[in-house]
Amino acid sequence: MTRLRHLLPAAALAGLFCLPAHAGTARDISRDVLAADDGWAAYGTGTTGGAAADDAHVYTVTDRAGLVRALDGGSDTPKIIKIAGTIDANTDDLGRHLDCADYATGGYRLKEYLAAYDPRTWGSAKPSGPQEEARQASAARQAERVQFTVGSNTTIVGLGRAVLKGASLQVRNADNVIVRNLELRDAYDCFPVWQPNTGGLGDWKTAYDTLWLTGATHVWVDHVTASDEGHPDAGEPAYFARNYLRHDGLLDITDGSDLITVSWSRFAGHDKAMLIGNSDTAAGDRGRLRVTLHHNQFESVVQRAPRVRFGRVHLYDNRYVVTADDYRYSLGVSTESAVYAENNAFHTPAHVEAADLVKSWNGSALHASGTLFNGYPVDLLALHNAYNSGSERDLTADVGWTPVLHGRIDSAAVADRAVARGAGAGRIT
Repeated sequence: MTRLRHLLPAAALAGLFCLPAHAGTARDISRDVLAADDGWAAYGTGTTGGAAADDAHVYTVTDRAGLVRALDGGSDTPKIIKIAGTIDANTDDLGRHLDCADYATGGYRLKEYLAAYDPRTWGSAKPSGPQEEARQASAARQAERVQFTVGSNTTIVGLGRAVLKGASLQVRNADNVIVRNLELRDAYDCFPVWQPNTGGLGDWKTAYDTLWLTGATHVWVDHVTASDEGHPDAGEPAYFARNYLRHDGLLDITDGSDLITVSWSRFAGHDKAMLIGNSDTAAGDRGRLRVTLHHNQFESVVQRAPRVRFGRVHLYDNRYVVTADDYRYSLGVSTESAVYAENNAFHTPAHVEAADLVKSWNGSALHASGTLFNGYPVDLLALHNAYNSGSERDLTADVGWTPVLHGRIDSAAVADRAVARGAGAGRIT
């Protein structure tokens, strides 16, 4: 019976046994579709995910092997995948946990890697040679375990308190996908690569976003909790005077992805939370990267909440709780971005000022209205321009568009309370 439970069509599963009470939700959300006005993902054909799946393509999965089979290699077949309990991506085919030492191959040793590419002796050249080759081979072994491709016409939902840890969910060149009510935790890279920089210290680069939309269209992410829980980067050592980062983005939206709605989700305990548009030179992203972010909580996030290139992003009724000592900014305004921000609430410690909330790289415009900062209304755009004019060019308020696809927009104060109560996995009502 245990093996059968790993992956069975819903109809057969229901006849064999009942899931424990804590694994159920108050109602079946697996065939929910995005409301007709709920952000950019509602545009055109809308977003229905796997709602059209027949009973043979509705699965309840409890381990990595079951998830792999249900995803069906990223096929476009309409499917609903219900995740029950906790699934650990870092497991072998028998379900045994794998750690970094299990993936290491070709003689890779971190101590030897550090000795080989120390900038004081190696210089600024890109790492090459035996240890870098061994790192790449080791990284490929981990990638085979932790990367999961999500195909078109797919709904993934958590049952009760469902957790997917150590995984990178990747929606690649797919359309019509829903991810809901799921905790995504600790997409931990065992083998970061050193990237030298001739003009500075260089940095460590990691491989895995917790959820990555690349070339994806019509995607709804709702009531998801994403974090580094288990291995926070703050607990990692520093090598070459740089923090040895193990995590990339929590949710990155890149490579021409378009028509995305992210709602009622929680992004927590992380450095670079959300990147929309991955390159200043990706001219093909013009007219795409249309994203709505509403009723989300960004908590203990250092930066990128989000950082935007090219995209028309509607950012409303979100809650920001700044706690990190190394906080950099929340809203990143980059090349040709058009961010329309309204009625967002920010909570910060005393050393973080309202002028610190926005950072611009080659950006030209930001609409920001209805902002609350520690309970007080502020003009975010005016403050940014007044306090950062010496280092960044002033931003104008005209972003060239006005959002029309959205539900009710509450005041920042009302939204702040609602998000604190209702954002994140396990809180769908």
